[in-house]
Amino acid sequence: QVQLVESGGALVQAGGSLRLSCAASGRTFSTYVIGWFRQAPGEEREFVASISDSGYFTYYAASVQGRFTVSRDNAKNTAALQMNSLKPEDTAVYYCAATSVGGSSWHRYDYWGQGTQVTVSS
Repeated sequence: QVQLVESGGALVQAGGSLRLSCAASGRTFSTYVIGWFRQAPGEEREFVASISDSGYFTYYAASVQGRFTVSRDNAKNTAALQMNSLKPEDTAVYYCAATSVGGSSWHRYDYWGQGTQVTVSS
């Protein structure tokens, strides 16, 4: 089992950058795929990025490819989402989540953080 806590959300101008962090508790963090999702008001939860348990493989939604970078540090039980060239449409609550099976569907993720708000102004 793992518990996740996100931080780093803020209000930022379009074109700016933010770095979200996901701190995990539990000794099994390195065995989980970590995913980042986001949800805007009135919208469904959307896959953003994921990183394999080893950190060797990363996956991105087309909408963030080239702008966002996902990373993890298993020694510190942390993951991060570096977001550059932010756009107003990136505004959402961002969640980190953990799964033992991987994938881009939020249904496959068993553990979730509480979310952190990212607001991008135009």
